[in-house]
Amino acid sequence: MLVKFLQAAALSAMFAAPALAAQDSITLGMVLEPPNLDPTGGAAAAIDEVVYANIFEGLTRIGPDGSVKPGLAESWDVEDGGKAFIFHLRPGVTFHDGSPFDAQDVIFSLDRARAADSTNAQKSLFEGIDKVEASDPLTVRVTLKSPDGGFPFKMAWGDAVMVDQANIPDIATKPIGTGPFRFEQWKQGDHISLTAFDGYWGIKPALARATFRFIPDPTAAFAAMMAGDVDAFPIYPAPETLAQIQADPRFKVLVGTTEGETILAMNHENPALANVKVREAIAHAVNRQELIDGAMFGYGTPIGTHFAPHNPDYVDLTAQSGFDPERAKALLAEAGVQNLTLRLALPPTPYARRGGEIIAAELRNIGIETQITNMEWAQWLEQVFKNSDFDLTIISHVEPMDIGIYGRKDYYFNYDNPQFDKVIANLAATTDPAQRSVLLKQAQQVIADDYANAYLFQLAKTGVAKAEIEGLWQNAPMPANDLSEVHWTE
Repeated sequence: MLVKFLQAAALSAMFAAPALAAQDSITLGMVLEPPNLDPTGGAAAAIDEVVYANIFEGLTRIGPDGSVKPGLAESWDVEDGGKAFIFHLRPGVTFHDGSPFDAQDVIFSLDRARAADSTNAQKSLFEGIDKVEASDPLTVRVTLKSPDGGFPFKMAWGDAVMVDQANIPDIATKPIGTGPFRFEQWKQGDHISLTAFDGYWGIKPALARATFRFIPDPTAAFAAMMAGDVDAFPIYPAPETLAQIQADPRFKVLVGTTEGETILAMNHENPALANVKVREAIAHAVNRQELIDGAMFGYGTPIGTHFAPHNPDYVDLTAQSGFDPERAKALLAEAGVQNLTLRLALPPTPYARRGGEIIAAELRNIGIETQITNMEWAQWLEQVFKNSDFDLTIISHVEPMDIGIYGRKDYYFNYDNPQFDKVIANLAATTDPAQRSVLLKQAQQVIADDYANAYLFQLAKTGVAKAEIEGLWQNAPMPANDLSEVHWTE
């Protein structure tokens, strides 16, 4: 009997062995489905949340601590006082279709991004480029019109990743990059799946497969986590349930920071909003803490300008636009504004939908009515971001170090301030870190003084995951779900 028992136990262990093997797949939840998968031709952060550092890579990359690290360029030299950057490319890199990556791909990618007909959402990243040349297949020289100490940082954005010319006709739906994962499938409205790329030049990822599931409803997101239908939700949309998840030993909660300045953007083409007194009144009408507590369940950091509080150059200007409804009413009276009604366009993110109702009530309290329109993401991108057809909107700007958008005359909120433009021009021409710090602080002060928008809070990164998962970013120095170091513990 003992022999038979041991034999049975051995057989049981043998057949159970596969279940004990290290798990090599992961399912991530996402609130928004990307409109396409081309980070060089779309503005939606959801694109980078799928493809950045997974499918596509740039010459440089942003690490989880926000630092600039080597990417497809293993190193670079700076010449001519910051007007020229020589990038030394990694040897042996191939695209997912097997074609080699070399200097000609860099020239194509950068020239495409800065072309007159480019659809790149961040064309300003490339405006300073004068020419891109190859001295050999693994060496690229980028000559700038003027010195730019921040150029390696610009090349780390998702908008600056390297692309394959042959893939351009299909890049939006079947992207081909050089990253550790290749595109496998996109089931519209449901999920995108990636598989590990066997020919990856770097350290092979522990994961063999990754699936991004789109779950926009907070209640459904909570249900999916509790049922085990998703393994992690890096940006979890139901903060009201975090305490419940934290108390469950199956899960862990990852609370960090993001680059997401959440703002009440104002369209300066609206005659009323072109008046700084009206903009200041709107800013004073908003109770930031009420907004954070009501829309974000206490998660978020108040901000008074368009800059991340975790950045060493941040200036706390929240007091300048503090909650003061009586001051707001007085400013509207000084501006001669009565019976003002503004259109408030809200994208589908929970912070916008919840926050919009709170802000509408706060504006009503000072005599401004709002007409709320709840938009799907594609509609918001087309109507608000592309065509500037709105008065107010709530949105988190999650791009890293993006205060320069206030110098873009074609940007959706149509801000124009020569004083700000001068500061940004000086910043672009400055390579000394101490001087750049001074200029960044000046830039923050200018837009705060001008009440360019109403600055609400820095979006917190509240993520949830199964307890056995390691390697997810706790902070979000840019919108990304970098899976290169994600793994399951045994």
